[in-house]
Amino acid sequence: MKPAKIIRGLIVIGIFFSPKINITQAANGAKKLMAFGHENCIELKNKTTRVILAPSGGRVLSYEINGRNTLYLSQSDSEGKGGSSAGRFDIGPERVLPRHELLWSGPYKGEITGTRSAKFTSGKDDATGFQIIREFKLASKGTHLRIKQTVINISDQTNQVCYWSRTFVHGQGICVVPVTEHSRMPRKHVIYENGTTINFLPEDEKITQRNGYVIVQGPPRKPKLGFDSKAGWMAYFMQNNLLFVKRWPTFPKKPYNEMAGLTLSIWYPDGPMCELEPIGPQEILKPGDKASFTEDWWITEQKFPDNAKSIDLSQLEANVKKLTNRK
Repeated sequence: MKPAKIIRGLIVIGIFFSPKINITQAANGAKKLMAFGHENCIELKNKTTRVILAPSGGRVLSYEINGRNTLYLSQSDSEGKGGSSAGRFDIGPERVLPRHELLWSGPYKGEITGTRSAKFTSGKDDATGFQIIREFKLASKGTHLRIKQTVINISDQTNQVCYWSRTFVHGQGICVVPVTEHSRMPRKHVIYENGTTINFLPEDEKITQRNGYVIVQGPPRKPKLGFDSKAGWMAYFMQNNLLFVKRWPTFPKKPYNEMAGLTLSIWYPDGPMCELEPIGPQEILKPGDKASFTEDWWITEQKFPDNAKSIDLSQLEANVKKLTNRK
C-alpha cells in the first residue's frame, strides 16, 4: 500500500475511534469542579476573570477579578454548609407570588454549553407554575458576564411574573443610581418604612442627589429603597477598591408590577452586605409561554472614594460607557 493511502486510512480510523469530548464536563474556559465545599459547580474563566456557578439556587458564588471576589459570600456558604448568599436571582412580584423554594434554592441542573458558557435549569415548581432556565456567558477578555433568565409557564393557567435580581455585594460601599425624567417619585426614589408602608417623600442623610444621580453612602435608616429610573444601569463602589457595574434593559411602555412600579431596588442593611436588585417588567404568560430578561455585569479596579461628594459623576459616567462599550 502506498504511504499516502496508509496516512489517509489512519486519519479515517482516528475520526471513527477518537474519544468524544464531553461538553457537559469541560470546554474552553469552562469546567465542572467543587468550589467552597459545593459540589457540581461550574467555573467560567478567562485571563483576568473567574466566575463560579452553583446548582444550589442556580446562582453565582464568586465573580472575581484578579482573585478578588465582588460578591458577598456568607461563612456558611463559603464552607459548603449551605446558604443563599452571593449572586442570587429570583422572580416576582414580591408578596404576590407564593413561596417558591424549588426555584429559589434549587437544586438546579447545571451543564456546560460551550466556551465560557453554562446553563442551569430548575425543577418544575408547582407552587408558582413556573420553571426557570439561566444562561451564563463570560467574555473572552475582560469581566463582562451576561446572565439571561427565561421563565416558562408550565401550568394550565395564565400567570403574571417579573424578573428580580438579588445580588449580594460587600456592604459599607457607595451606590450610584442615574435617574431619569418623568419619575412618578417626587424625590426619584422611595423608602419602604416597614412591610406595608412606602414613603414617597423620604429623608435620609445617607441619601443625596446630585447632577441627575441618587447617591447612597452607606446604610440608610431603613434598608429598602426603590427606584423607577429608566437609565438601566447602576454602579457600586466597594471598600476593596472594586467598582461593580450592572446594566439591564428598561421598558418605558410596559407596566412594572412591583408595588411601587420599580425598575431597581436596593436593600442596604447595616451589615456586611448590600443587595442590588434590577427588576424587569410585568410579563403575562399563557400556558406554555416563556419570557426572558438579560442582565450584564462588569467589574473594574477603582479606588474607593473618600466620600460621596468626592465622586466625579461625569468621569464615572464616561468610565461606565467605556467599560460597557455604550455610545
